[in-house]
Amino acid sequence: MRNYRYLTLADREKLESHYLKGERPQDIADTLGVHVATIYKELKRGDTGKLDNNMRQGYSATLAQYRLQQSFKCRGRKVKDEQKSPETVTS
Repeated sequence: MRNYRYLTLADREKLESHYLKGERPQDIADTLGVHVATIYKELKRGDTGKLDNNMRQGYSATLAQYRLQQSFKCRGRKVKDEQKSPETVTS
């Protein structure tokens, strides 16, 4: 069985520094010990909307961490309005 894990903020900061140096996503994936698809998803998550010095899409580790934490808040089963606060329970 595979061990799945989320990237930590430290991992994202390493990714950001390697990416700013101009390294390929495959090389970054090998360095961090993750699949290359993880790097591409992470680059999409942390996209700043601007170009960096290497004329690639910019990446911010803190922005990626913030977006991940926001997506965690939206996960789970959606609760209906009547289930949120029942006023009276009759038996």
